[in-house]
Amino acid sequence: MRAVEDAPAYETLPTTVLTGFLGSGKTTLLRRALADPRFTDTAVIVNEVGAVAIDHYLVDFVEGGVLELPGGCLCCAVREDVARTLRDLIDRRDAGRVRPFRRIVIETSGLADPAPILYTLGADPMLDARLSLGRVVTVVDAQNGAETLARFAEAARQAAMADALITSKTDLVSVSNELAAVLAALNPDAERVLAREIDDPGVVLFSPHPNPPPLAGEGDDSRLRSGRAPSGGGSGWGSEAVHSHGIDSFTLILNDKINRLDFAKALGTLAAACGSDLLRVKGLVAFADRGGQPALVQAAQHTMFAPEWLDEWPDHDHRSRLVFVVHEIPRETVLASFGFAAPTVIGAPAHVHA
Repeated sequence: MRAVEDAPAYETLPTTVLTGFLGSGKTTLLRRALADPRFTDTAVIVNEVGAVAIDHYLVDFVEGGVLELPGGCLCCAVREDVARTLRDLIDRRDAGRVRPFRRIVIETSGLADPAPILYTLGADPMLDARLSLGRVVTVVDAQNGAETLARFAEAARQAAMADALITSKTDLVSVSNELAAVLAALNPDAERVLAREIDDPGVVLFSPHPNPPPLAGEGDDSRLRSGRAPSGGGSGWGSEAVHSHGIDSFTLILNDKINRLDFAKALGTLAAACGSDLLRVKGLVAFADRGGQPALVQAAQHTMFAPEWLDEWPDHDHRSRLVFVVHEIPRETVLASFGFAAPTVIGAPAHVHA
């Protein structure tokens, strides 16, 4: 875990990961956002196989190539090494060889599992220091979404790891009860929005970390009934659910005092043992060795992101809690790793099935 007291030497750039299965409409959403003059200082990393049409340009895959899109945004198209492309783009920005940009969006391949990209952002020392993970936004096709989520594990992971779920093509078909049920099971607390109702797509893509919702079974549950986030944003903080493809999400409450060393050991040991099956961890933790100051903590696969210290708790609930999105990791394994903090799980155990 990177030392968090050290002040960054450079401006930290918020980074959005935009994902969604093939043909879901994620490029259309991105195109709408970049048309807004407020977001012309955005760099776009297209992690795709083949040529990708962005706006009225065709982006060819030339490693390290940077294309200026209409409106002034920068676009890099990469086949494989996202980390190298990000480092190169940041170096060019620092040297003044490209237009300055204030945020980054990574558009993944439709067949991509977003977990390795999140891992890359935290595992690479330069990227960990220079970038901060903003949100994961997943676009789901109303026409084919239910079938896609059932057939393809990658699509299910894209939905399970999202902070915001955008349902597209509702001008052609309504959201089916089946699709709504699948999304509610995979990621019950994600912000859910219909693409055609988005007046400001830039805000959807680039909003900062939202406040955590009420925990499962506690507080106001109106956002779960409506399928939409309350005013001020939603999140993918998660709660218990039964998932297909071996995916499970649940909330862990840490009831005893926690210091940073014990926390790093627990999460690091879990990451080392479970590796790529630890899809995403996200939560709020009060560290006793920082006077109980809360921090936003995140992890993906083998890596932990540096905590983001908060001046105060974002809501009335001051309990330390973590949301886990995992693949075939028993909840008992996670509980054992955090045994020093008297952990409890919110909700009944999930029956994971393939």
